Amino acid sequence: MDTKTNVMRILDKSGTEYKHYVYDPETAVSGTEVAAALGQNPAQVFKTLVTAAKSGRHYVFMIPVAAELDLKKAAAAVKEKAVDMLPQKELLPLTGYVHGGCSPIGMKKYFPTTIDASAADFAAIIFSAGKRGFQVETSLDGLAKAIRFQLADIVRHDNRI
Repeated sequence: MDTKTNVMRILDKSGTEYKHYVYDPETAVSGTEVAAALGQNPAQVFKTLVTAAKSGRHYVFMIPVAAELDLKKAAAAVKEKAVDMLPQKELLPLTGYVHGGCSPIGMKKYFPTTIDASAADFAAIIFSAGKRGFQVETSLDGLAKAIRFQLADIVRHDNRI
């Protein structure tokens, strides 16, 4: 592979085994399109969302690409009264990542991270490698070598696909 992202370098440094995938970010824009482009189960491909709480703290949530974050469950998981999605224009200055290329690994600073409990159903999950067009796949144990996270039920169940 010609391009190794910062996420991949961090995974290498932590001794984490992973697979990487490359796709065309112009033809696969949404998370479900990315899963289809990779030929992967959308329930196993996770998107990284950044939120802001009324307290001023920021939180990262990872959910399956076809799912929707339940903001009430998310707030409860991090013991906040409420969380809201971070405005897109604030993503790059806060995390160092652009929309569509946000990874829980390698942000400018660490933010408490919660992964939807459904991730435990898979031997590995796939998520952004920190650059549009790049994804990595690793086990939760492997991911735990790179970042701290908790598992919780944080998706809406009334409109699951």
